[in-house]
Amino acid sequence: MRGDPDDRTPEQLLSFGVVNLDKPPGPSAHQVAGWLRDLAGVNRAAHAGTLDPKVTGCLPTLLGDAVRLAQVFDDAIKEYVAVLELHGPPPADLDSVVAEFEGDIHQKPPRKSAVVRQLRTRRIHGLELLEVQDRQALLRIICESGTYVRKLCHDIGLAAGTGAHMGHLRRTATGTFNDTTLASIHDVHDAVVEWRERGDDAPLRAVVQPAERALTDIPRVQIAESAANQVAEGAPVYAPGVLAAETDELGTLVACYTPDGAAVCLGTLVGDPAADRGSVVNLERVLV
Repeated sequence: MRGDPDDRTPEQLLSFGVVNLDKPPGPSAHQVAGWLRDLAGVNRAAHAGTLDPKVTGCLPTLLGDAVRLAQVFDDAIKEYVAVLELHGPPPADLDSVVAEFEGDIHQKPPRKSAVVRQLRTRRIHGLELLEVQDRQALLRIICESGTYVRKLCHDIGLAAGTGAHMGHLRRTATGTFNDTTLASIHDVHDAVVEWRERGDDAPLRAVVQPAERALTDIPRVQIAESAANQVAEGAPVYAPGVLAAETDELGTLVACYTPDGAAVCLGTLVGDPAADRGSVVNLERVLV
């Protein structure tokens, strides 16, 4: 087992860690994840939600065995700041036009997307007009995963009667990761060099967090060390091994931890955590 996340060695941190990366403009999200993989010296890395090459901002990237956690980002709420480039003078009621797009909207993925082009519903949790200057408007968008901001900007332009397209786009949050703790590629590079060449791991710990950080929003189930050893061999979590649980709602995705806070697996709650017998968690991803 990996033990207390706060006591892990740099090698353990890199092999089961997450970087809240500030993606630069230019490379694709896949390329950036590849750079981090090579910097960390691990065999795998995965980003939490694609960003187009020109888009910047929050791109949590999982290292090593932490790629097994990628599913927790599938439904993560995203937040963006976008420049709306209007094709004519902004209407006096632009605030009202923008407000009409809060709630459920219908979108068809663009032709270049990797998904089937079928009309689908996405929820806009928040949409705020921050500033208007000439023919540019600054928007803050909080939306469901899978929302096409470029299409949203196009549709706002049609509703405004001017036409519009998306200018610069920056993602400011993905789930519980936001732009207050971002690290650049250069930060990660310098931290790795500082540790490998000078033995100072403090900068590395500042930019690479234990992978458990990605599970903040997932209900916890604490299990005994003996149960964790069985899970590592592929067994489900049985009631006698459960020490505590944050939920008893069946069908919930949960994360199982050892008493010292190390994540062991992701699974589905299928039984009463307070029961004396029977399966409590069916495994989806073993993390150890």
